[in-house]
Amino acid sequence: MFDADGQLIFVDRKKDMIKSGGENVPSVKVEGVILNDSRIANCAVVGLPHPLWSEAVTAFVTPKPGETVTAEEVIAHCRKSLGNYEVPKAVVILEQFPSTATGKIQKNVLRQMYAEYFADHSVHG
Repeated sequence: MFDADGQLIFVDRKKDMIKSGGENVPSVKVEGVILNDSRIANCAVVGLPHPLWSEAVTAFVTPKPGETVTAEEVIAHCRKSLGNYEVPKAVVILEQFPSTATGKIQKNVLRQMYAEYFADHSVHG
């Protein structure tokens, strides 16, 4: 995107930009908000196919050792700092992420593993 001075700013990788309901949602923005919750160890945000929204903002989170967090709590936390279209439609709590040998989260694997998530859950929110 371009800022007020016409400078080009890279917000997110194109492949990680989520197109939901006609809006572009940078996954890194949502991830930054979620990681502000002190109970969260790590997160990844992806767009998953959705019958109504084209892609639904979906967050995957791992809590810190000894902490618990619910999907509803993560969504409520996001509502404080994000626009309605940026708030995850779903949050999946994981024990660990699929990752590369160097520890990088494999978002492509999450997209594949959960591609049918909204079809399977009949979620239209």
